[in-house]
Amino acid sequence: MPTMHNEVRSFNPYAMAVQQFELAADRIGLSEDMREILRNPKRELIVNFPVHLDDGRIKTFTGYRVQHNVTRGPAKGGIRFSPAVTLDEMKALAMSMTWKCAVVGIPYGGAKGGVICDPKHMTIGELERLTRRYATEIAIIIGPHCDILAPDVNTNPQVMAWIMDTYSMHKGFSVPAVATGKPLSIGGSEGRNDATATGVLFVTKRAAKYIGMPLKGARVSIQGFGNAGGIAAHLFHEEGCKIVAISDSCGCIYDESGIDPAAVLRYKKERGTVVGYPLAQQLRVSDVLEVPCDILIPAATEGVITAINANRVQARIIVEAANGPTTPAADKMLYEKGCLVIPDILANAGGVTVSYFEWVQDLQSFFWEMDEITHRLEVMMNRAFDRVMELVDQYHCNMRLAAHMLAISQVAEATQVRGIYP
Repeated sequence: MPTMHNEVRSFNPYAMAVQQFELAADRIGLSEDMREILRNPKRELIVNFPVHLDDGRIKTFTGYRVQHNVTRGPAKGGIRFSPAVTLDEMKALAMSMTWKCAVVGIPYGGAKGGVICDPKHMTIGELERLTRRYATEIAIIIGPHCDILAPDVNTNPQVMAWIMDTYSMHKGFSVPAVATGKPLSIGGSEGRNDATATGVLFVTKRAAKYIGMPLKGARVSIQGFGNAGGIAAHLFHEEGCKIVAISDSCGCIYDESGIDPAAVLRYKKERGTVVGYPLAQQLRVSDVLEVPCDILIPAATEGVITAINANRVQARIIVEAANGPTTPAADKMLYEKGCLVIPDILANAGGVTVSYFEWVQDLQSFFWEMDEITHRLEVMMNRAFDRVMELVDQYHCNMRLAAHMLAISQVAEATQVRGIYP
């Protein structure tokens, strides 16, 4: 029997994204002509660029920027720095962003970008030079009205600041709306850092109510303790949930009586990992997906819930804070066993929603208070959840299929109305 690790390594993220698209397209009776338009990215840019390293050497890096669709508005999507970046991954994530924006009703299309590098072995100076050169190379297709960038894996507000500054230097004036997730001092938005986790909380509340499960006292397992997972642990703990398991890339900690996420965060800042936290049991990394819990939040990487381990997942609700954590085969198994999976294009759309708020504020040069941002986010996430559940009940399908049906219908309608030029 193949191991979960081998299955994860072999799966093609773009093939999975197209498979999910085709399933939804079948259910809504989408024409072959429209499928031909929507299954393919509009634009794929590959750049190879040199960077001066601190030791005097020059190294050439490869970067990508993929724009899947811009029918409903400018492209929008994150930038990731990782050794694992591939063109197929960028194509899959760009497509996912198109559906994500459509599900929550944001006037954007989807994009994604990345650079093949290992930022953990680069200095701040090297990262800045890499970021600025990458931004220069993709400047021919990005901009506040055509493609807006955002942080993703191994990128942060500082990286967005470098990108915004580089683009602005080329233009000769400040263009804050070219990137979101920026520091507040240069046009960032209140609430952006917590937005993904906050959106996860809002849709989980809605889902718990839908299945009649009290949120207070619910057992929560969180895979990944980065920005989304760490903040989600804090927010769910504040809501009265019991955080029973937390993992990072090194291992998993578990305590059925509950874990204090603030104490774990302090420990991780000191040690660099949750492994060894003294007030919890030490488990394998993969065990975080299989421990007894009511709510499972995958908040790390793609393809971690597979046909191999899906039957061992004990959660009643899975909330995909990460992009693409569940394979199609696992989806089918989870649905058949009665597990409610809130798909990534809905569950983690809080990030792009508040990014949209930031973009609007930058264009207007008028900024909102935190309460207004949180309220607007809750309204949009709840509305999107309810619209997806209407399709779930109508078509007797899982939430992922329903969310894709909703999103694809929105994009297809816009494409039909606009027509094909010339």
